[in-house]
Amino acid sequence: MSNFAGFTTEALDFYDDLEVDNSKAFWDAHKQVYQDHVRGPMEALLAGLEREFGPAKIFRPYRDVRFAKDKTPYKTHQGAFVATAEATGWYVELSARGVMVAGGFYHAGPDALARFRRAVADDVRGPELERLLAKLSRSHWETGGDRLKTAPRGFDLDHPRIELLRHRSLTVHKSYGFEPIIHSAELATKIKRDWRQVRPLVEWVSGQVSGTTVHLTR
Repeated sequence: MSNFAGFTTEALDFYDDLEVDNSKAFWDAHKQVYQDHVRGPMEALLAGLEREFGPAKIFRPYRDVRFAKDKTPYKTHQGAFVATAEATGWYVELSARGVMVAGGFYHAGPDALARFRRAVADDVRGPELERLLAKLSRSHWETGGDRLKTAPRGFDLDHPRIELLRHRSLTVHKSYGFEPIIHSAELATKIKRDWRQVRPLVEWVSGQVSGTTVHLTR
């Protein structure tokens, strides 16, 4: 059973302060705050969602700065991801801006991206994706992802789904911000409902990028 009771104001304050002082000295002095108010509640939240959605990966709080110009050592958010295929699934994030949820795929290798674009160009599967995204938009989900500025190789600029074909990643996201619910156990129920809304998109994308048959949840 999950003992998730919401995220505290101390969790938000922790990330607010970390954005100002992203240093090892600050982290060491406040590591217990991170454990008690960020990591622990996030683990409890995901434990309560695991039965329906599967196990989650909680991302490390440390940034990979080996090839980055920005050498600040710590991420200013805590993210967690439930995978249904490579780089595809559901996401939840806590930061100084509150709580955000998302779904879709954040990366695709060349073969997976080619399969995705063939599906988008297909006259049956492409319109199906458009309908899924339109339905999510009506429920206040925002579409995002990395996109090319022009048409991908092999596709014309006048293709009816050129905007989707430009995507190198495709996600939808919704922010709860500082709504009172993020401080309560009811947040788990809200995330569960919203992830269910995104399930048809996650299933569609998972099927295309992995090359398996897709059975959409109606």
